[in-house]
Amino acid sequence: MKHLKQALFTLFAALAASAALAQTAAPLTEGEIRKVDKEAGKLTIKHGEIKNLEMPPMTMVFRASDPKLLESLDAGDQVGFHAEKVDGQFIVTVIEKRAK
Repeated sequence: MKHLKQALFTLFAALAASAALAQTAAPLTEGEIRKVDKEAGKLTIKHGEIKNLEMPPMTMVFRASDPKLLESLDAGDQVGFHAEKVDGQFIVTVIEKRAK
């Protein structure tokens, strides 16, 4: 039983690592930060098409998967980001500030 638990743990860890790698390998969506609400853990982004969500360009509010993602962001920043739909909410999981 101990070996089975260890094998399952290893399998799940490998799957999680694969998912994380696939997510970071996905192309980022380009956008412009319109508002950052650090207290609420949200940001408003005017973005291009989000292909993985089949979403056309628009301006909308996203939650940050980790509040630390918002620390260096300000309105007007150009960014590349990855978003997912989790439990009916749109979550930014990766965000990179672009050079001005």
